Amino acid sequence: MAAEIVNPRSDGKKDQDGGAEPLDSFDPAFALHRGGKMAVQATVPLRDKDDLSLAYTPGVARVCTAIAEQPDLVNDYTWKSSVVAVVTDGTAVLGLGDIGPEASLPVMEGKAILFKQFGGVDAVPIALDCTGVDEIVETVVRLAPSFGGVNLEDISAPRCFEIERRLQEQLDIPIFHDDQHGTAVVTLAALRNAARLSMREIGQLRAVISGAGAAGVAIAKMLVEAGIGDVAVADRKGIVSADRADLTEVKRELASFTNKAGITGTLEKALAGADVFIGVSGGTVPEEAVASMAEGAFVFAMANPNPEVHPDVAHKYAAVVATGRSDFPNQINNVLAFPGIFAGALQVRASRITEGMKIAAAEALAAVVGDDLAADYVIPSPFDERVAPAVTAAVAAAARAEGVARR
Repeated sequence: MAAEIVNPRSDGKKDQDGGAEPLDSFDPAFALHRGGKMAVQATVPLRDKDDLSLAYTPGVARVCTAIAEQPDLVNDYTWKSSVVAVVTDGTAVLGLGDIGPEASLPVMEGKAILFKQFGGVDAVPIALDCTGVDEIVETVVRLAPSFGGVNLEDISAPRCFEIERRLQEQLDIPIFHDDQHGTAVVTLAALRNAARLSMREIGQLRAVISGAGAAGVAIAKMLVEAGIGDVAVADRKGIVSADRADLTEVKRELASFTNKAGITGTLEKALAGADVFIGVSGGTVPEEAVASMAEGAFVFAMANPNPEVHPDVAHKYAAVVATGRSDFPNQINNVLAFPGIFAGALQVRASRITEGMKIAAAEALAAVVGDDLAADYVIPSPFDERVAPAVTAAVAAAARAEGVARR
């Protein structure tokens, strides 16, 4: 029997059977989630004993024996090469923070169905009851024989950086922390189109990023890789710069390749004359700081549910405004990137996802907009059916060009 949860707004109201009123009765999100959002489905028939003898014993033994003798056959005769593990420890779930593995499962299930819906990729949610870097790495390495790739999800910084690095060193399948790289790919795609709309090149722009966590660091790296004129990153204590004595190892590295202008002090100071604001931190940027940006600036305020700069304010000063929300134009949504990136990587059995593959994904995503480019349309909708095929093809081609494809 399904468990019933008291409706916190029911004041103890009982249903007809005398039990607590279930949340399903007033909240459609609970009704949708009842029983979970996904299931395993067979892809072969099981109609009679002949089917059973092929799908299971004795037929399956011949396939197992062949794989034991030639391990690479696992990619042809199991689902390994087309399935991704969606792995979390529940420490940085959406905007909810450290809510634990069980509470993270609805998000991981959601991620898995997005993989399937938008990229045709099967995915399995795996919520780990451990948070130590060594424990997570060891656990994922031991699980890896079952999967063609690993999508790390909602793991807090700075541990996420080391976990991803160590897993990629130990495994020969793609390891992708979507909170970092998915966000960066979509941001770069939108920025490329915003620059094209204003008849400028990426190299002519100076950007300021609010937030030096997983997304902020990855966006900075990708913008530098793409040839941004300059980018400075701000954390809670101000601009990340080499003269600060309080930087973590990750932020020291960040300082080494950003902020060529040598700006110090506050985010607001850095925004004066800047061409681009990218928010991945929450908080609020004062209107006067936005007003101090260069003419024709771009404001990508991506915190959810409350953007760092409300679009109504941003539109007073910026030529292009983007957020992380679906109820405003130009949503910077990771679902535009990760399904196609993994589909392309799995298609060619890539051993890793390279910077070149991510840049290719961003370029393909930007190209989908084409001649329809406008201030309120610098990034396509996740429901645009052209997105996933374009990203998949670009990533597969880049994998081959970079020598990480195995077919």
